[in-house]
Amino acid sequence: MSHNLQFYIDGAWVDPISPRTLPVINPATETAFTEIAIGTEADVDRAVKAAQKAFESFSQTTKAERLALLRRIAEVYAKRYDDVAEAIRLELGAPVTLAQKSQAAIGAGHIGQIIKVLEDFEFDETQPNGTLITREAFGVVGMITPWNWPMNQITCKVCPAIAAGCTMVLKPSEIAPLDAIVFAEIMDEAGVPPGVFNLVHGLGHDVGAAISAHPGIDMISFTGSTRAGILISRAAAETVKKMHLELGGKSPNILLDDADIAKAVASGIVDVMQNTGQSCNAPTRMFVPARFRDETLAAARSAAEAIKVGNPEDPDVYMGPVISELQYNKIQDLIQSGIDEGATLVAGGTGRPAGLNKGYYVRPTVFADVTPDMRISREEIFGPVLSILFYETEAQAVQMANDTVYGLAAYIQSGDHARAQKLSRQLRAGNVYINNPRLDLNAPFGGYKQSGNGREWGVWGLEEFLEIKGVVGFGG
Repeated sequence: MSHNLQFYIDGAWVDPISPRTLPVINPATETAFTEIAIGTEADVDRAVKAAQKAFESFSQTTKAERLALLRRIAEVYAKRYDDVAEAIRLELGAPVTLAQKSQAAIGAGHIGQIIKVLEDFEFDETQPNGTLITREAFGVVGMITPWNWPMNQITCKVCPAIAAGCTMVLKPSEIAPLDAIVFAEIMDEAGVPPGVFNLVHGLGHDVGAAISAHPGIDMISFTGSTRAGILISRAAAETVKKMHLELGGKSPNILLDDADIAKAVASGIVDVMQNTGQSCNAPTRMFVPARFRDETLAAARSAAEAIKVGNPEDPDVYMGPVISELQYNKIQDLIQSGIDEGATLVAGGTGRPAGLNKGYYVRPTVFADVTPDMRISREEIFGPVLSILFYETEAQAVQMANDTVYGLAAYIQSGDHARAQKLSRQLRAGNVYINNPRLDLNAPFGGYKQSGNGREWGVWGLEEFLEIKGVVGFGG
């Protein structure tokens, strides 16, 4: 049975209080392929009350009980893995290979990682004077997740919250909601106690606003744009909620003069174009020594033109469409601004790629000779667009890299590891990646400045959902 027109509240699939629906558009075809129910403040209130009631008992469960629950979730997720990937392919327009090997895979990765973290985590610590320092579940958590890496953000919030003993109300993106429905089915089959996990679909100004302001919610964990994060923070301030925000980015990728320039340029372009540029930590500003300009342009043009764009059902396609007409138009406007402001168009440009007349497809686009004041250098494009800026000295590269309101991620390419290590300490970013390392799900993920506050992944992700209590005299 399809649960698209229902919410998951208090351990059951329920109909919305006031029936309303929203079409779900496949961005590869520009047509609706299903619809979902969208909720209201009343639906949120019903879910919060269920979560509050469940918190009384779930917060008192043992670590062993929560580990057993997480292991059951992992087992059912593995069984439903292909359903998760297919949902993401349809709703996001993600290429099937990306949906299978990255989008669905990272969800499984986060579940497995939090199990390892919880196995070794100690909630209690007794001081020599007998004072107990204990870490307890924070409370009811309102979770608002985005569409770009939907299962990544659901699992790296929900699973640490369960590990901590919290209960929750999740509002996934209304643009890409189907994977969240599959996830709720996984939670139900795994035997998550009623009220611990609740799912309510809806729009940001309705359900998102109701979650942000609800007095029964103790903490907000939000991933999305900086603009939306500010609005949510204002709404939550009235009840002094804890705010955990993962926001935008404009991440620098510094190529030092001892790097293999052609290789580094090509790999940087591939990284930007993954997920059609729709990643908050994408390395969208590339800094290259000015003397390598000609080599850089040649390598960039070749790499961008080699990106295969097309039907997400084709396993050889690397880049699908962007998520929506709204995003498509925003990206087209920013590409045109780069042309108008005098950047050198190395590859791509406005319009769809050749041969694609339907779908929100964007040409893999690279600009060079970009200056720090240009819109394409300052604004988060969230599409397959790379800006290349040239520098004369390493100090100038660091200054330009840090000259942004964001501070989510930064990247360094160098043939001298010690030099790259030293440079990493000068970059104002929550994550720095040296020479394309493997993804580390146990490293803290989060940003400086307007990229947010708090951290996800690993033990840091678990700690976000914990309160610290001191019990003086506990030891007698």
